[in-house]
Amino acid sequence: MTRAESPGRTDAQAPVCRPKRAMPLTTALVLLCAGLLVAVTVGGCQTTRTSTDEERPDRPRRPVIGAERDEKSISALFEGRRYEREGEEDSALRAFERAIEINPELTMAYIEAGNIYRRRGDYSLAERRYGEAARVEPLNFDAQYLHGLALQLLNRLTEAVRAYLRALAIDPMNLDANMNIATAYLGLGEPRQAMRYAIRAVRIDGESGPARANLAAVYRELDEHESAVTELRQAAELMQLSPELLLMLSDSLSRTGRKDEAIVTIEEVLALGPSPVAYETLGALLFRDYRYDEAEEAFQRAIELDPTHFPAINSLGIYRLNQYLWSEKRNRDAQREGVRLLRRSLQINPDQPRIVELVRRYGA
Repeated sequence: MTRAESPGRTDAQAPVCRPKRAMPLTTALVLLCAGLLVAVTVGGCQTTRTSTDEERPDRPRRPVIGAERDEKSISALFEGRRYEREGEEDSALRAFERAIEINPELTMAYIEAGNIYRRRGDYSLAERRYGEAARVEPLNFDAQYLHGLALQLLNRLTEAVRAYLRALAIDPMNLDANMNIATAYLGLGEPRQAMRYAIRAVRIDGESGPARANLAAVYRELDEHESAVTELRQAAELMQLSPELLLMLSDSLSRTGRKDEAIVTIEEVLALGPSPVAYETLGALLFRDYRYDEAEEAFQRAIELDPTHFPAINSLGIYRLNQYLWSEKRNRDAQREGVRLLRRSLQINPDQPRIVELVRRYGA
């Protein structure tokens, strides 16, 4: 008795929990670490006047136009920060942009404006302002790091890596920069490059759950699932449990042959809240454990939650084709239903070569 396929493992479906290539930080990993993309500590841009020209007549006077420019630009910068504290973001942004217009060399004005654009989701303008800050002051860690962050949010990962490397040249032990460059390398499909920085992040702060989860993601890309399980379990003890974290743990457990633990972990995901991804994953685990009726029910639940969730539609369709094969090709109803489901999946996502092949093979 043979199987057409194993649900949840077709070429057309990426493993549910593996990081997808070239995804912004808001995919399972980067979203997981978004909480650590904290506002950086800024400095080096404040000016203090310890004396006046009248107090120090021996000191050469600066050109009046330069002094006026500095005073006006700093005043606009402080005005923008006051508006921010008062929750008047539009006024704050106008003040920061005015500070830039007055003094194009004022690094902090670029950074403050970039922060507002980033919070608003306008990553292109944020990247432009952070990039200008990095150009004005190349040795400013905040400018280089935030430029990398904006580039990563724009999915310009190669450029993001370069910006993070510049930031790390200034401060090699910064936790967030090490974590983010690791996720950028993962997005580029370079887990070996990511490993160095993910390990360093854990060494910097071994109590950081996101850093542990980040390292686990690297191990998973390298198919080192025993190590991934170790890191994910430590992450689970250090941070609030999330479906994304538990899905990764379940997948790595299943890949190390611990099916029972994987199933229990998926049930924990469903206890946090039902989702089509969790039900489809549970169904695939149950199928591989020969619990076919329970697997079918899980696939159905996934489709009920999201009729467009094509991985679950594929899994149910493949299960029907297996029923056809197990009947020694007498169960034509199962064959027709399986092909119908796979065709429905292709209507949702045509780019599934393996599913196309199954329809061709069993749809005649």
